[in-house]
Amino acid sequence: MSDPVLILCMKWGTLYGAADVNNLARGVRRHLARPHQFICLTDDAAGLDAGIEALPLPELRLPPGSGDTRWRKLALFQRDLHGLSGTALFLDLDLVVIGNLAPFLDHPGEVCIIRDDDLFRAKPLRRINPARDRFLHMVGNTSVFRWRIGAHPEIVETYEADPAAAQAAYEHEQQMVSDILHRQGRLSYWPQGWCVSFKNDCVPRLWRSWLRDPAPPRGARIVLFAGNPKMADVLAGRGGRWYRRIGDIGWLRRAWQGA
Repeated sequence: MSDPVLILCMKWGTLYGAADVNNLARGVRRHLARPHQFICLTDDAAGLDAGIEALPLPELRLPPGSGDTRWRKLALFQRDLHGLSGTALFLDLDLVVIGNLAPFLDHPGEVCIIRDDDLFRAKPLRRINPARDRFLHMVGNTSVFRWRIGAHPEIVETYEADPAAAQAAYEHEQQMVSDILHRQGRLSYWPQGWCVSFKNDCVPRLWRSWLRDPAPPRGARIVLFAGNPKMADVLAGRGGRWYRRIGDIGWLRRAWQGA
């Protein structure tokens, strides 16, 4: 029997808690039949379920005084990540698993990621700058990506060699990750529709939201919360607007809380 696949997440600070990690791990367990090891890289393991392996956050040399901790994900590409090896699927904590995860492990490609544009509606004005439009269309969203641990240390090593230059060249870590791997010909994308935006794909547009409750599109496997409202707001009954009613989200609440 092959070794269990690795499912990784990261938690630091106070924005997310142990309950978020636990809910994500339970969702993975419901939707992934093959053997897997769920690992949380964290600065506080208190309250995690017994089946979750907690490991320290990997170190990343951020510039002194830097408050932008989004770059911490780059540490996942270290040459030695706590001695782990093999294929890993990374999942952010602000997403809900609603379908079979096995295809994410079987899909061909060296590094597979969400195409960020797939989570948002078209932006025609971006075409004014074709080069910028092509670059942004290439960028992946690191909320859900798969890679082989230790295979791409050049990503974190490039950042740590000159963090100021990296942060001047890229708006955030996922642009840097995508650009380096794309230039190497190693970046590929999940099929559109596997990972969907709650706001843009599940909530009916404009006045239609007052006629129909949110529902995931056919074939969706993961629901993400790109932009606003965030998952915590939606689950708490907030985030609606006069032009966007949230409505009944019982299916989402059951998928997240397992109730």
